Amino acid sequence: MGTLNPNPQSNQLPPGYNLLPLLQSKTIGFYRITVLILTFCSYASFHASRKPPSIVKSVLTNPLNSTSNSGSDSSSNGWAPFNEGGERGTHRLGELDLAFLSAYSTGMYFAGHIGDRIDLRYFLTFGMIFSGFSTIFFGLGYWWNIHSLGFFLIVQIVSGLFQSIGWPCVVSVVGNWFGKSKRGLIMGIWNSQMPIGNILGSVLASSVLEFGWGWSFVVPGVFIILVAGLVFMFLVVSPEVAGFECVADGMEIELNKYEQIQNDRTSTSSSIVLQEESSEKGKEVQCNETNVELHKVDEENEAGLLHTESQYSDSDGVVGAVGFLEAWRLPGVAPYSFCLFFSKLVAYTFLYWLPFYISHTSVAGVHLSHKMAGILSTIFDLGGVVGGISAGYISDKIEARAVTSVMFLLFSIPALILYRIYGSISMSTNICLMFLSGLFVNGPYSLITTAVSADLGTQSSSNGKGNSRALATVTAIIDGTGSVGAALGPLLTGYISTRGWNSVFVMLILSILSAGLQLLSDGNIWN
Repeated sequence: MGTLNPNPQSNQLPPGYNLLPLLQSKTIGFYRITVLILTFCSYASFHASRKPPSIVKSVLTNPLNSTSNSGSDSSSNGWAPFNEGGERGTHRLGELDLAFLSAYSTGMYFAGHIGDRIDLRYFLTFGMIFSGFSTIFFGLGYWWNIHSLGFFLIVQIVSGLFQSIGWPCVVSVVGNWFGKSKRGLIMGIWNSQMPIGNILGSVLASSVLEFGWGWSFVVPGVFIILVAGLVFMFLVVSPEVAGFECVADGMEIELNKYEQIQNDRTSTSSSIVLQEESSEKGKEVQCNETNVELHKVDEENEAGLLHTESQYSDSDGVVGAVGFLEAWRLPGVAPYSFCLFFSKLVAYTFLYWLPFYISHTSVAGVHLSHKMAGILSTIFDLGGVVGGISAGYISDKIEARAVTSVMFLLFSIPALILYRIYGSISMSTNICLMFLSGLFVNGPYSLITTAVSADLGTQSSSNGKGNSRALATVTAIIDGTGSVGAALGPLLTGYISTRGWNSVFVMLILSILSAGLQLLSDGNIWN
């Protein structure tokens, strides 16, 4: 896309552009690519810093294969209070997940509300830095020899609150830069930062696990702080900050249309001049009709080009943000929110318990080490990358987000059944079925948290007027509701797994069915 006319009065670019003047006055395509890369790295680092708890679970409890750990690791016999015999250890691990995800889901609602009202670059950087510090602080419990459950619960709660800042911010920034026509594919590709972040976190945490589980937290924590520096220096949160007048869906078409209007105006003016010999009354009527039509067309195109939202402006012309309850009433927000509740319950159960499940379930008659279980679990995330991109592409092609989501949900049921029954036959079978499970489970989860949230956040409100300032709020509502399910899934798994893993998979399948019913029961979103 070519360069749009910049606003010479704009001087709001992040400090990195002042240090590197060559990056200024670039095309809109340059800024879009930069935004995609920075937000991708930002949220990938968020997910990388969430992964350590799932990697160290099998080390904190009484490990199945204590010989797989370093003999010098004092945690080879587990780590109190998580290594208590019987069911208590896994219960406390589930409570640890609940503490983080409950705080995360609660903070999500507030983060979206705040994100619509302050500079997203500052807010996102703040969340990343303190997320990193809280992750590191959890790991310090290893060297400080802390065995208090309260300490770990408090750290997880604080970490969840800071982590909740990330998603509403990055989705809002990307939504500011991209229109709706190819949003599903673009955001499907972009949303691969979640599984890629999980993979990166798994590799980082697993690679240093043999030196002590504390390092599995410190390394991802330092990583997210470093990425926060790049975000602060270079993230441009909206086209207006870069000096562009607008970025709207189908911009190139709109520009051509505007030029055609100008040509039509010139032709019309010539026609008026040639008809000067006509009666004064006829000429006046023609001019008035022409001016009315041109005025209407100019207004329509100005709305498309400048993306104005004066209907939500206050007396000073400042665009106001949509309220929390009003955002809930937007069409599709409630059913998609509850669909994500169950979808995220399934996805986060795998996120937090899959390495533990692999290490406690034999593959071809062999129990894998904690490190190998963590690395093997990344196959599920690789499937999630393909699933997110595929769901976005299909939803763009058929122009139906709900149909695509339901289709993936239905296919995920046989995938999970096959993985549970046949995943232990051989390593190759385990990898293939785990990949398919990740593909179908993460497909609708990825689609709803990105393209669907952006669509719903920029649609018309209950009073019939659109407002893109609802984007972060709607995103927070949908993902915040989903995060309640994400908190419930790992907690239930900690309790249900003591009765056998078949019970856990039954819970996951019932959750998937419930997610599909949320969309099937609301006929409006099928339109």
